Amino acid sequence: MASTGDTAPDFEATFVADDVESMRLSERLGDGPVVLAFFPAAFTGTCTTELCTLRDRFDRFEALNATVMGISTDLPYALSEFRSQEEFTFGLVSDAGHEAIAAYDVVDSFDHVGIDEIARRSVFVIDDEGTITYRWLAGEPGEEPPYDEVEAAVESATAEAI
Repeated sequence: MASTGDTAPDFEATFVADDVESMRLSERLGDGPVVLAFFPAAFTGTCTTELCTLRDRFDRFEALNATVMGISTDLPYALSEFRSQEEFTFGLVSDAGHEAIAAYDVVDSFDHVGIDEIARRSVFVIDDEGTITYRWLAGEPGEEPPYDEVEAAVESATAEAI
């Protein structure tokens, strides 16, 4: 499992913002901390609350020169609509091939609805050097991340880069 102090696993996926394009995590590093917020599914209760909370705190992350990315196994089209409806100011990543959730070992399942590979709600903060400086994993699907801790981890990663 990707842990604090490890080099962040690289992955390729589809980045959904104003445009939809292929991305590689390693190409997004070096311009400030990166926050990877893995979430199970777009348009669901806790996931919407989590990403809207990150949206509402986005100015704080932006002031720290951090890049925030929400990641799920949803298709790019669903994420594009989700991003538009909720007016997210950050990009979403479609990990439809499950490369990122496997690399970070955050694979979950919702057996009760027949879904066997989705993202486990989790947050990773990665510094300029590509090192994981913070990791949080949900104990239950409905658990939200400790937003103040995430923000403090971004502040710390920013301070280390100076």
